[in-house]
Parts: sequence; C-alpha cells; structure tokens
Amino acid sequence: MKKLLLGISAGMSFLLFLILLAVSNHMAASQDAQQMAERWSEDGDVAHISCFFATDAGMTVDAIEMFEHTLDNAMLEAGITQESQNPSARLWVDAYSADGKISISGANGSIEADAIGIGGDFFLFHPLRLLTGAYFSGNDIMQDYCVLDQDAAWQLFGSNNIAGMTVYIGGIPHIVMGVVERPQGRMEDAAGLDTSVVYVSYQTLSELGQNNGINHYEIVMPNPVKDFAYNHVQGNIGVQDKAVEVIDNTARYSLLSRLETIAEFGTRSMNGKAIIYPYWENIARGYEDIIALLTLFMILLLSYSTTVVLILFMSWWRHKGWTLKDKWHQAKDKMERFIEKRRLAKSTMDLEEDE
Repeated sequence: MKKLLLGISAGMSFLLFLILLAVSNHMAASQDAQQMAERWSEDGDVAHISCFFATDAGMTVDAIEMFEHTLDNAMLEAGITQESQNPSARLWVDAYSADGKISISGANGSIEADAIGIGGDFFLFHPLRLLTGAYFSGNDIMQDYCVLDQDAAWQLFGSNNIAGMTVYIGGIPHIVMGVVERPQGRMEDAAGLDTSVVYVSYQTLSELGQNNGINHYEIVMPNPVKDFAYNHVQGNIGVQDKAVEVIDNTARYSLLSRLETIAEFGTRSMNGKAIIYPYWENIARGYEDIIALLTLFMILLLSYSTTVVLILFMSWWRHKGWTLKDKWHQAKDKMERFIEKRRLAKSTMDLEEDE
C-alpha cells in the first residue's frame, strides 16, 4: 500500500511538472518583443541585443548612426556578407525609442498622453496587434505619422476606425497610420501601460513633446560565434558601462537563463544605474521572475518523482528473486538449444535430399 501511494504521488508530481512546463513555455512564447531573433531567422544564426540607457547617458541619433557605421565595418572584417538574391535584404535591422509625453488633439478634444518616440524599425521588434490601419517606420522621410492605442483613439475620435485621419501635436498636423490594441492585465498595468499611449517619430517627440532623450536601442544582427553580437554592441555603443545595460534577448527564457535568474534572486532587484526601463522590458523582467519561480517548482517536482521512481526501482531490485547471472545463464541456455535445433533440422533436410 505504501509503495502504491508513493507511485501515485510520483505520477501526480510528474504531471504537475508537465503542466508547469507547458505554462512557462507558453508565457515565454507570448512575449513578442523578445522573439525578434526567431522571427528574423529560423536558423538560429542571429542575436537580438537590447541597450537601455540612463537619463544622463546622452545617446543621440548621430551616435546611433556612428554605431551602425562601425557595425558595417565589423561585418566586412568578419567576412559576413549578404547572400540573399533579394536586393532589399538586410543583414541587420535596428530601432531606438524615447519615453515622454505629448499633448495631442483630435475631433473630440485634446488629451495628455504617454508617448514613445521611435526611430528605425520599431514595430518589427514590437508587433503590437493592429485593430485598424498600419504601422509606420522611423526611417520614413516624412515624420508626421503616428499610431494610437485604442484608448487614445476613443478619447480623440470616439472610434478605432480612424486610419488616415488627422491629429494635431503642438499645432502640427499628423496622420494617424493605425490603431493598436493596448496590452492589458496586472503585469501590463504595473509595467506602465495604465494610461493612453501614442507612438510618434522620435523627431516629433523631441520637437513637440517632453522626453529625456533616447533611452532604448535594439538590434538583431548576425551572430556567427557565441556572444559576437553582444560583445560588439557592448564594446561599440559608445556609452560608459555605468550608464547603459546591455541584454541579450535571444535566449532570454532558455533553461540556462532561468537558472541564472534563480541564482540572482535578491540581488536581481538591485540597480545602481539611473535607468528607467520601457514598459516592454518591465513586462519581460516580470515574466522572467515568474518563469524562474515556475522552473524552481518544476525542478523540485521532477526531483521528487525521479527520487521516488529510483526508490521503488531499488526496492524491486532487492526483492526481485533473481540475479543478472541467472538471467545470463538462462539466455545462454536458450541460445544453445536454439542452435542445436537448427543443426538438427539442417541434418534432417540433408538426409532427405540424399534419399
């Protein structure tokens, strides 16, 4: 009876392990902002690197363009070239952003909204769910575009179907390219998504809004050897270590990363840098903690079920009533008898043929 109860408990423990494994993997896969490397290349030969800057880091568009130039040279020196026949194909893609606030007016009045000023291909890295319209690129020649979340759209127009309409930021007309769904939930609200968010060009935010400069840069680029991309970004981004945090998002929720997060429990929450993370990084860090905790439970559950199975196996082994030596002799005896029967059958066939 005791062995039966142990077996049932081990089975339930393993089942819970499988459930937590599925839940944690689903959580990791749901973080679209952390999956850019996988979307860019299925071969696992690229890395997604993010940089978060302190408010006094002084990161500028010119500094980013200088970094992009050093990256092209580094690619040439490493012998990394574009092999695609598509003339528009790129080896790497990047984006940057700044958090701030703007005053924006529409048909129903004006609101003060949180704003994210973007540059580069921001929406490639952050594919927010579009309700209507389309995204815009920070590389566009015209910088008078914007994307609203559904809350801002309803406050300004009373509708989500407003792609192509005009809003005014600082008295300057801007075209609404699209409306996106704002992620909602306890984690999202705590991360800073509890108010209206408007996405504008970095130029618009700099000239017509309030912000503390570029606080985030990210890139997906070739990673021919381990940490090539991470080391290049860290060494060439042009900001002192105390004013920047560089993170490799490529395998952020891998088993090794989860174990490292568990090992950093306590010290992980300490931050000696004046860095304010954007909402997507706050969400990613929150899910990191949750997934690491689930992984710890998974390890305990798997360890328990494995230990019980070993105990039951050892108990069975001690009371099995036979030895390996006995089984060897039995197998050997069966083989000898089988061979003897084959020989006898062959001899009988030979005699019949002679007759």
